Amino acid sequence: MSDAPSPHILVDADACPVKEEVYKVAFRHAVAVTVVSNGGIRIPDHPLVQRVVVPADPDAADDWIAERADAASVIVTADILLAERGVAVGATVLSPTGKPFTPDSIGSAVATRNLMADLRVGGEQMGGPSAFKKEDRSRFLQALDTALVRLKAGR
Repeated sequence: MSDAPSPHILVDADACPVKEEVYKVAFRHAVAVTVVSNGGIRIPDHPLVQRVVVPADPDAADDWIAERADAASVIVTADILLAERGVAVGATVLSPTGKPFTPDSIGSAVATRNLMADLRVGGEQMGGPSAFKKEDRSRFLQALDTALVRLKAGR
């Protein structure tokens, strides 16, 4: 038997479009899910799922997740700075589109985020993120399943 902690999923839930997919994969793998938001998000009545409601402060959900993440965590977030914090502690971090944030990719993701923020502050009109597509949902399901298989195998 391994002393490694059990995998668990931490969801940055306020704007997460794949919560149902998280539950589906988590139930199949018997992995706990914590849904963190600053609002009353509905969750399934299931022993593997818990909801944490944090204050409406801008970074409260990110801070709660980052303080509890470890190498056995899968963090689901579109927030680049939370992703950076997760990667720093060895968590597996996935965007809702299934894109993994890794030690190799997080630096450029943060730099792009900062550049876009600077352009917005400078008055540039920026488009928002691309529309969420069926392919994104499918890629997320595959990425989450793969991450849980890897964590459960201790790799």
